[in-house]
Amino acid sequence: MIGAGKIKQYSNILEKPLSKGKQEVSLSAFAFLFSELVQYNQTQVDNISELERRLEDAGYAVGARVLELLCHRDKGNRRETRLLGILSFVHSTVWKVLFGKVADSLEKGTEHEDEYMISEKDLLVNKFISVPKDMGTFNCGAFVAGIVRGVLDGAGFPAVVTAHFVPMEGLQRPRTTILIKFAEEVLQREARLG
Repeated sequence: MIGAGKIKQYSNILEKPLSKGKQEVSLSAFAFLFSELVQYNQTQVDNISELERRLEDAGYAVGARVLELLCHRDKGNRRETRLLGILSFVHSTVWKVLFGKVADSLEKGTEHEDEYMISEKDLLVNKFISVPKDMGTFNCGAFVAGIVRGVLDGAGFPAVVTAHFVPMEGLQRPRTTILIKFAEEVLQREARLG
């Protein structure tokens, strides 16, 4: 046979190497699955804040697993120990794996020393969602906030992470800002490390 390569057969799935392989998921499959997640959780709650909390909890589980995968695959089981290192890891590496690109911006809060913001003009989870007027300011970005919180908690940087809409002049839709407010212990540890 011309062009047929030799394919190594594995007798057991555990013998198969952990390679990067194809890392893409169909956008339509993700959109369908995510909409089902939102609809299911919507039937289980009484208010918008509880729905956002449930989406954040679902995202938290994803974030914890993403951290484990990326640390094993890309960093040789090493984890970030510095605040700016973990923020850069989330802003670039995690975002690229999840959304195919680096986040639009990473900024330090001007009012509080413990706040950082990751902003995205068109967050994927909000892209195909139309929110009815009776749901007010419901933000599916709570799922991504949960992912970020899962990564940060797993890496030893506990934080409160929330998603907010920020209206932008000239844009039809508001951008989504993921607000990260680190626990006091993280800032104290960072000060000790110098």
